[in-house]
Amino acid sequence: MRPPPERRRRSGSLSRRRRRNPGEPRPPCRQRQRRRPGREKMGFLFYLSIRSHCGEINVVLFFQGSEGLQGPEWKMLSSKELGIRSSMIPKPTRAVLNELRKKGYDVYLVGGCVRDFVMKKTPKDFDIITSADLREVKKNFSHCNIVGKRFPICHVHVNDCIVEVSSFNTHGRKQNHDLTYFSRSDCDEHDYVRWRNCLGRDFTINGLMFNPYSKLVYDYLGGMEDIKNSKVRTVIPANMSFSEDCARILRAIRIAARLGFRFSKETAYSVKDLASSVLRLDKGRILMEMNYMLAYGSAENSLRLLWKFGLLELLLPIQAAYFVSQGFRRRDKRSNMLLAMFANLDKLLAPNRPCHNSLWVGILAFHQALVRQPRDPIVVAIFTLALHNGGNLSEAVDIAKKITHSHDGSYSELLEPQKWDAEGDLVGDVIDLASSVGSALSSMTDEHFVSQAMARYPQAPYSDLVFIPLQLYLRVCRLFECVRCGQRERNLVTKKGYKINYFALAQGGIAEVRHVFARVVFDTVFPPNLENEGRANPA
Repeated sequence: MRPPPERRRRSGSLSRRRRRNPGEPRPPCRQRQRRRPGREKMGFLFYLSIRSHCGEINVVLFFQGSEGLQGPEWKMLSSKELGIRSSMIPKPTRAVLNELRKKGYDVYLVGGCVRDFVMKKTPKDFDIITSADLREVKKNFSHCNIVGKRFPICHVHVNDCIVEVSSFNTHGRKQNHDLTYFSRSDCDEHDYVRWRNCLGRDFTINGLMFNPYSKLVYDYLGGMEDIKNSKVRTVIPANMSFSEDCARILRAIRIAARLGFRFSKETAYSVKDLASSVLRLDKGRILMEMNYMLAYGSAENSLRLLWKFGLLELLLPIQAAYFVSQGFRRRDKRSNMLLAMFANLDKLLAPNRPCHNSLWVGILAFHQALVRQPRDPIVVAIFTLALHNGGNLSEAVDIAKKITHSHDGSYSELLEPQKWDAEGDLVGDVIDLASSVGSALSSMTDEHFVSQAMARYPQAPYSDLVFIPLQLYLRVCRLFECVRCGQRERNLVTKKGYKINYFALAQGGIAEVRHVFARVVFDTVFPPNLENEGRANPA
């Protein structure tokens, strides 16, 4: 880009330069920098937001070779050296890539899937970006629709899968109010298009692009370096990024929890400082983000981070009150029963093996019922066994009486075991526990009750957020209905075997959800390794 005429006139002798007024900052020096052999030119990114009577204008400036702030080195890496193979891409995604490539369009995998490939992890999903316009994408696939208004994408249906496809052209139109000044001599048009797209991403580690045909991974934002340093960093200044889209705060928590990463200092400060802004999100969006945190194998870490950064009292005030009652500090490394149950759930799930949201909502309600009224471990055992077999309490009692190993006595939610003379009293206590779970679930969907959960702690922020919709509430109620009624459900095919059917679990199959719930709770109350630990460390 040619400098403006005024600057060209001032670039001559000192006698022709305009004299600076007192207090006026010194203009930056323009120095020629020698390029090191075999190394990309460096530059820095300056992101400026200007408010005027016409609205807000975002200005992105990129300067090469400037002293002071310097941007990341642009990298073009071999996917083979990174251990990424085309065979790792699922068939439906490959089919969409191949079809668009055959039509002459550029195609890339982008975002979290590339990050997960680099980290040798299983991606949750795969996102494609192409040079084709979304209407052109739709023409090339018989089962394809364009969804979304603010950020439109294509949903391409391949067999039973949905492949998401976005367009560079859409991204360009979306940023038509941005003014971008770009100066880089070693950049071609393709680099510029890719770079511009990466600037619109949330975090640097999600700004990687993979071309499966040239077998190259492009990194324009320093994402590889942040992966190496296990760090979550926003692409633009964190306070600006989260103000622009507060859902990024929850995504930051989710990504850090799943990958075991930490936040950069600026990102951590902004997450805490702007935490309350998440209450502006649509309740459906909050439910979706919470499901990503709790249903994909990183629930325990997610809850710890939500608590650490002051988000738990906004999203789950009832559970936050429990953390406070347990004397839990923000950076506490200890565990409690709630965290232990979600840790056991995490052992059974993975990004490509999620559960239905009714399972983790049921766990939250069940735990709250125990907080309100602690129970005998044998009552909890019968409850889980009866839930698993569809409400057959007598069978559950017979099995529970054969339990020989000890319960975990460190939880205040569990009473010391007592001697039960009459089986009827035991069954009555189990049915009462099922009713308590229903009451706890109702409290979680009552705005007034939720708002009073942290009332004893005046320093806590106010929140009456209820994001559990009626349909989900009724679905969770049905999970425990068979035990509350005290009789076996009719026409119910109970779960057979120990192996989890992950497709049925993700779809919310009631027998599968009950099976996993029972395993999680039982293994929390009666940890399989507790006996071994006792023998290894005798008192």
